[in-house]
Formats: sequence, structure tokens, C-alpha cells
Amino acid sequence: MRPEDRIRVRRSSRVAGFGPIAYRCGVSREIEELNRRLLRARDAMDRAYAEPLNVRAVAAVAHVSEAHFIRTFRAVFGETPHRYLQRRRVERSMFLLRETERSVTDICFDVGFTSLGTFSRMFRQIVGEPPSVYRRGHGPIVAPHCVQLSAMRPRLSAAEIGHAELSSFGEAASVSAL
Repeated sequence: MRPEDRIRVRRSSRVAGFGPIAYRCGVSREIEELNRRLLRARDAMDRAYAEPLNVRAVAAVAHVSEAHFIRTFRAVFGETPHRYLQRRRVERSMFLLRETERSVTDICFDVGFTSLGTFSRMFRQIVGEPPSVYRRGHGPIVAPHCVQLSAMRPRLSAAEIGHAELSSFGEAASVSAL
């Protein structure tokens, strides 16, 4: 293969949050395989969101070292595995706060947080309001499932508005248009 025929990858370019894109006609097999393994690892994290994060075990799912897993996960998905897991836990807690009458403390521990203070701080940072205020303002959703999923997405908090271009939630364009 001639050097000019190789597919070159830019780290700064991403396709819909799914990682580096390639110039020319497509993504190399190596990058495609790595992305597939990272998706499997992310799925494993989603299935076990309430358990403590074991980076070594999740990296083993992707067949890479811990350090390489953290680096590539951030490059592909735009956030570290720990931050991703915290966001997924908060998304799940948003659903439980809306749909159940269970206490905030019970929900905190059920979604995998070990401290109510950490849960409240992360919830406020991601959603923009404390869990108790969120519950009062958001009742159960009676809508099609696709609309429910869209509504469950956290909004940008006041602290993140200055960093809207880093959002993986899709609100970056609407905030910058304001």
C-alpha cells in the first residue's frame, strides 16, 4: 500500500460523538474494531451502572489496558468513563424521581452513589437543580417512549453554559444561538 493511500485520522474530528473520522472513503478496520470494542465496554457499564466502576474489568471488555481505555474512551465519547457513569446514574435517578415516590436517599443508593452529598452535587451539576426541586417540577411523563427519552436528557447547568461546545447532549447549538 502506498503511503498516500492510507487513511489518515484526525483526533479533533468526530462523527456524532462516535469518535475520530477518517479522511477519504472510510474508517480503517483497526479504528472500526476499536470503536466496536469501546461500544461493548460502554454497554457493559450501562448494564452495571449501579455497581462501583471497575476500570480494569471494563477495559478488559474492550481488550485494552486501563490507561489506553480511559484515553480512547474520552477521545471517542467526549468524556471519561467515570464521568459517563455518573451521568448515566443521574439520568436513571431522574427517571426514578419522576416516576416513583421513593425518597431521594433511597434513589441515590439504588443508582450506585455511595454518598447523598456526592449524588446531590453531581445531580445539580448535570441537571442544574437539586433532586428535590427536580421532583417537584417534573411529574411522570405520559408520552411516546422516544419523547420520554428526549425529555430525560439532562439540560446544561448554569456552570456549563460557558463550556457548551463540550456538551454531548446536543444543546450546544441552541445555547450558542442565544
